[in-house]
Amino acid sequence: MSFDPHFTPNPIDGPWTGRPPRAVDLLAFPGFQLLDIAGPMQVFASANRLLEDDGLPPAYRLRIVARQAQVAAWAGLTLQAEPLPDAGDICDTLVIAGGRAVHQAAEDAVLVAWVAARATTARRVAAVCTGAFLAGAAGLLDGRRAVTHWDSCALLAERFPAAQVEADPIFIEDGNLWTSAGVTAGIDLTLALVEHDLGRAMALAVARELVVFLKRPGGQSQYSAALALQHGASRFETLHGWMRENLAADLSVPALAARAGMSERSFQRRYREATGMPPARAVERLRVEQARTLLADTIQPLKQIAARCGFGCEETMRRGFARHLATTPQSYRERFSGRR
Repeated sequence: MSFDPHFTPNPIDGPWTGRPPRAVDLLAFPGFQLLDIAGPMQVFASANRLLEDDGLPPAYRLRIVARQAQVAAWAGLTLQAEPLPDAGDICDTLVIAGGRAVHQAAEDAVLVAWVAARATTARRVAAVCTGAFLAGAAGLLDGRRAVTHWDSCALLAERFPAAQVEADPIFIEDGNLWTSAGVTAGIDLTLALVEHDLGRAMALAVARELVVFLKRPGGQSQYSAALALQHGASRFETLHGWMRENLAADLSVPALAARAGMSERSFQRRYREATGMPPARAVERLRVEQARTLLADTIQPLKQIAARCGFGCEETMRRGFARHLATTPQSYRERFSGRR
């Protein structure tokens, strides 16, 4: 049986009615990121408890698995783990942790072979944060959309050129492969798995119990545009500060080059070298980010927001949202605004 990228499990709608619990293997390795295991495990466990409170059997059977009987997280806490089960044993969900030592884990031939084999029998595989590197070493990313911690996206794309790596999303679902951004995004991903299995009401109940938001969908950017531009771009820090304060101004390449005191050609080359993107894309990202804030926090009309953020018109803003967030401004407002 091969890992089918087109396999789509059927969600379970309505209340849990006594189906056998689904086996969830949470894979750890020495030096794993503690929250990559603890976060998803708590989400699944909270769903079980809420079901049990209603007199229903648990939906998930959870176990931490590893090559070692005791596996130490990078944070220093050591967990008791069960041996790697036979790859052919029934498994509903395989959760792969990330962490600083994931690259060493990805060189463990036995572990990589087990992940590849386990993925053929699991209904779905979820790689949390840099766990995507271990999934990639097992061949699970080939031809698939994937995300990881924002600081590792470029390396993931370099290591696995057959993957379609996207830097922005909190998590990505591509068939039966799920990948998430950094650390706490694993909680967002797991809430989505619970919603997929047990319905939105249950996922909301779990989110309330854990005091986290359910409303961060896979399409929401995992980090701010300003933060992205700061990374390795200190020479343009003053320019970026001015851009953020003047989004409705002329932010064309000629105008920005003049403000930076450089020729247009030199500015474009040096800017791309420093930020990894052309100036026009950076400007659009900053404008989209500001528009997101106004959409969520104000009741200003879309036309006014488009003008304030420098888009000029609603259609230009709509195209920017489609490129960066895979949604529309109106849909973003409906999903994220606290004003219902």
